[in-house]
Amino acid sequence: MDPVLVSLDAARCPGVLRITLNRPEKLNAFTTALHKGLADAMTRAETDGAVRCLLITGAGRGFCAGQDLSERDMSAAAIDLGEGLDTRYNPLVRRMHALPKPIVCAVNGVAAGAGANFALACDIVLAARSAAFIQAFVKIGLVPDCGGTYFLPRLAGTQRAMALAMTGERLSAEDAERWGLIWKCVDDADLAAESEKLATQLASGPTASLGAMKKAIYDSANNDLAAQLDLERDLQRQIGKGKDYREGVAAFIEKRKPRFTGS
Repeated sequence: MDPVLVSLDAARCPGVLRITLNRPEKLNAFTTALHKGLADAMTRAETDGAVRCLLITGAGRGFCAGQDLSERDMSAAAIDLGEGLDTRYNPLVRRMHALPKPIVCAVNGVAAGAGANFALACDIVLAARSAAFIQAFVKIGLVPDCGGTYFLPRLAGTQRAMALAMTGERLSAEDAERWGLIWKCVDDADLAAESEKLATQLASGPTASLGAMKKAIYDSANNDLAAQLDLERDLQRQIGKGKDYREGVAAFIEKRKPRFTGS
């Protein structure tokens, strides 16, 4: 069974690359093979012009339980966990943030440890009402990784980030929405339809513009106002030369829906 399912269904969700974590018997916990599947999916997203949005979800009753600890060799005299971050987790998060296309995440169940932070690394997150986010690292004597110490304080604030990390307390999807960690909490039965609707909407949008928005918003965390104003100018200059801008203006003047091509 493939640990990651990847599909581009033009009839169902045009332009949307669906990525499904597919180890339901292990709550889709990360393994080397699952990382390889995600890396291959990212390569396709980066190189395939037909892909204009990513939709990531999990199979079964969980989204992702974090690292599969059964893959760890605990008999070694010295365990180097940094190697796995350097070669698998960190490159994945960097590629997700650098991808000039939106990434929607549909959290269908528990998202724990690296699984929670993998979800938070996506651009827009929806979660089923029964889902939960758990910074489980403290329970095995580790620190949050997969970008957790970056995302949590920026999304939830220092106090909440510190408490989530230090207690490993379960955070419900409803509280995650209320705290601003995710975009929306929806009824379980509606998650698939809502996430597909959003992903399809983004895939039909002005892709270059969405990619520029993504860069501007993420870069703002490390820019002062002057630098951010310059970045906005540079991005606006760049995307203003594209066909989608002209199409958007024409559609506005003609009072019709724009037909963006992603260029």
